[in-house]
Amino acid sequence: MRDFATSDHPGVAAQLARLGALTLPQGRFGLEVIEALLAALGDPQHRLPPIFHVAGTNGKGSTCAYLRAMLEAQGLRVHSATKPHLVRYNERIRIAGELISDEALADLLARVLDAAETLGEDLAPSFFEVTTAALLLAFAETPADACVIEVGLGGRLDATNVFTRPAACGIATLGIDHEAFLLRPEEGTPEDPLTRIAFEKAGIARKDAPLVTQPYPYHAAAEVKRIAAAAGAPLFMRGEGWDAAIGETIAYRDERGDLTLPLPTLVGLHQAENAALAVAMLRHQSEVFVSPEAMAHGIRQARWPARLQRLGVGPLTDLASHGRSPAREVWLDGGHNPDAGLAIARHFNGHAPLHLVLGMLANKDPAALLKPLAPCLLSVSVVPAPGHDAHRPEDFAGHTTLPVAAFPDVAQAIAALPPEGDVLIAGSLYLAGEVLRLNREFPD
Repeated sequence: MRDFATSDHPGVAAQLARLGALTLPQGRFGLEVIEALLAALGDPQHRLPPIFHVAGTNGKGSTCAYLRAMLEAQGLRVHSATKPHLVRYNERIRIAGELISDEALADLLARVLDAAETLGEDLAPSFFEVTTAALLLAFAETPADACVIEVGLGGRLDATNVFTRPAACGIATLGIDHEAFLLRPEEGTPEDPLTRIAFEKAGIARKDAPLVTQPYPYHAAAEVKRIAAAAGAPLFMRGEGWDAAIGETIAYRDERGDLTLPLPTLVGLHQAENAALAVAMLRHQSEVFVSPEAMAHGIRQARWPARLQRLGVGPLTDLASHGRSPAREVWLDGGHNPDAGLAIARHFNGHAPLHLVLGMLANKDPAALLKPLAPCLLSVSVVPAPGHDAHRPEDFAGHTTLPVAAFPDVAQAIAALPPEGDVLIAGSLYLAGEVLRLNREFPD
């Protein structure tokens, strides 16, 4: 699986091979293993600078990118952990502003995997638990002013949910995704799917740590409020504890006053919403000072690859343009659920028609992107999602009136497109990583 990655560095490659050999026992849910592994490493999660912990179905990664950019614009040293990696495993661990080096990564993974081997079969950790332990150990061993940590899956049972009192917790948008894990039957959990998602995401709430969220439909909002109250977490939900109007600027307001902030460089209305959430998280905590000027600068400077990213000059975009001038636009997005499809469609509403190159995991809804994008499309080309089981062309046929063509890889799909119209490559972050590699645009 591409989750486990490869590396040209022999030391990293050796440890990634060990990491890739780990399995997640079926039916095991809980934090016991990550807690045992962290204990074997000296509990690094208790030796971190102020922590900003972010969950959500869509938007949590972008929110983390804004938090990091705003904190760094204030002149602070920031550790950050995001997932998944797109091209190199190193992207998951950023130490004091820099991606972890190959040498440091090889040593770090070796130490954590060696510790994991002491736990015994009953506490054998997974890829995700080892990765979380590694990044927390790295963060504890290098001084910094703040940590920005993205939840991997859900929140309540995610391996990152080991902090006693973060500076602030945030929840971005809610939607239905990862149903096999987040909607699995469990006594005492909500039956309504979106309310259950809210229950899982809000599980990161901690006593006395501000919980800052976007607005949600009634029952999901009520569940977030219930969990925050039970945890003793002050809740600041958009529309109640803070708000933001998105127009030519971000008009932000809360009880401390109003701010007028610029729109992000990252495209899409949803990116301004994510930036506003990051601002609200900073405004409702008291451990790290960030000025409005630094917030504004960070909003403009934030980068987040494979989220409505227009690809630059490279081998793949050259292939797409067939030598024509000006070159056609080639866009990339890793979104794969219905909410992501709506966000992508909002951006391309009114745009010239697009050719869609689509690679989507077999456990995702094949209509998630095709349905909202239908008015924008000239053609649909289906490619594999590298290293994973993916939908076949016939899985999409019932969700579009356009012919669906199949290609063995994204380069051949691009080469076969007619010269008219721009291109959107979408459907999977695994595919997005392959596209960035092929176009030689490596996340830094």
